[in-house]
Amino acid sequence: MDRTVGHADTSLGASSSKGGAAPDSAGASHGGRRRRGGDRWNTEHRGERPMQRADRNYNELLQELRVTQTGVQILFAFLLGLSFTPRFASVTDFQRDVYVITLVSSAVTTGLLIAPVAAHRVLFQSGRKRQLVRLVHRCLLAGLVTLLLTMVGAMMLVLDVVLRAPIAITLTVAVAGFFVALWFALPGYRRMIDRRDGG
Repeated sequence: MDRTVGHADTSLGASSSKGGAAPDSAGASHGGRRRRGGDRWNTEHRGERPMQRADRNYNELLQELRVTQTGVQILFAFLLGLSFTPRFASVTDFQRDVYVITLVSSAVTTGLLIAPVAAHRVLFQSGRKRQLVRLVHRCLLAGLVTLLLTMVGAMMLVLDVVLRAPIAITLTVAVAGFFVALWFALPGYRRMIDRRDGG
């Protein structure tokens, strides 16, 4: 780590080593080119020190979490209340199974998206902001996966009630494919292209 970062950053680097998490390699390169987004790249192009970069990344992650948390909580509340409606007593075994899987997935999603708040409280003023950013990043990615499962399950449950099973399954698979492509495949493809080009 650059010695110009300061005492706080130096002590953080020491705690990173003790924590076993490999620090983000400043100046790591692919094919002889410096990796975009690394600490040294950010210092050169953004004028950010590693801890400033961690603060910015954490704030960006919080904004993304705010976008997802509200919708997930509304969906979770809807699913909880659904089992107490009179119509629920007449659902088929398949619909009940889909409901249970969707409800559990919604609860897991809620847990993953709230975990960063708990982690921030536990790690508050411990000098581990960079590790916290990595943890929040992983929770958000995992939360997006379980959110996808929740939304697909909710779609399957509703469509199976109002449409014939083959049509409901076809539409659900199409919506699931749309989400996978939009959320993961297209950004992943763009990242792969950037890495191939040395970005």
